[in-house]
Amino acid sequence: MTDYGRPLSFGLSLDPSAASLDQTRRLARLAEDVGLDLLAVQDHPYQPGHLDSWTLISSLSVATERISFFTDVADLQLRPPTMLAKAAASLSVLTDGRIHLGVGGGAFADAIASMGGVPRRGGQMVTFTEESLMLLRAALAADTVRLQTPHHSVTGYRAGPRPPKPVGLWLGAQGPKMLAVTGRSADGWVSPLNIYVPPQQVPARQQIIDEAATAAGRAPESVRRIYNVIGAIGHFRGAQGLVGDVRQWVDTLSEWVVVLGFDTFVFWPVADHENQLSIFASEVVPAVRDRVEALRSTR
Repeated sequence: MTDYGRPLSFGLSLDPSAASLDQTRRLARLAEDVGLDLLAVQDHPYQPGHLDSWTLISSLSVATERISFFTDVADLQLRPPTMLAKAAASLSVLTDGRIHLGVGGGAFADAIASMGGVPRRGGQMVTFTEESLMLLRAALAADTVRLQTPHHSVTGYRAGPRPPKPVGLWLGAQGPKMLAVTGRSADGWVSPLNIYVPPQQVPARQQIIDEAATAAGRAPESVRRIYNVIGAIGHFRGAQGLVGDVRQWVDTLSEWVVVLGFDTFVFWPVADHENQLSIFASEVVPAVRDRVEALRSTR
């Protein structure tokens, strides 16, 4: 049983496709109206139909007042960490602290290269990513930033502005080495979709994060755990991921909190997005909160 006891959060993934912009705007406003905590935007800028993630988040932040945003996840090989920190800090100031950074080393090396990025792989990517987290953290603290390595040359960047609230640095990770980086250096783990990292594979990954955190002198419970959950609430023939009625969703997400250790769920509905969001927020989320509170109180 691995429940880190963290407060629960719930979010929605937004489609960055230019063709879906009207729906995306409606969903963002609806997610805020129904009380969700987060809106997530994936970052694949080499997709010709995708809007730039930061530009989209900036636009949507103007249409909302309370809900927070994060990149799920920003590609560090196409977004230099000092400039990414500047963008995040700026938007945090403009939104009164409603910004977090999900980041990753970059999963598609050939696509990254097609845009002029350096297609790092293997150990190079791991080292590059951990150094990038160091740079991001220093820049977001409005420090003077210096780092000279084969991957980075930052010679004395005077960072700022300082965000009004901490910007979470959450790392998208799947392999053992990157999971260890998460434990050592990130504020949270962004798990890939539940169809890519299914529940039975989660405990081993959580253990790697915990061991790395402990070895670095950090408490494992200080690391946030975010699960991207694709699926459908109700009976949708052929839908992938978590598919079932409200009761099944409540049972499953509650178990994923108290057994797998997740504290944040980002819903990726496969169809009927606005109706699915309404059911998720009005029926699933409050029931999961109540169930987890009851389970925790009996320990």
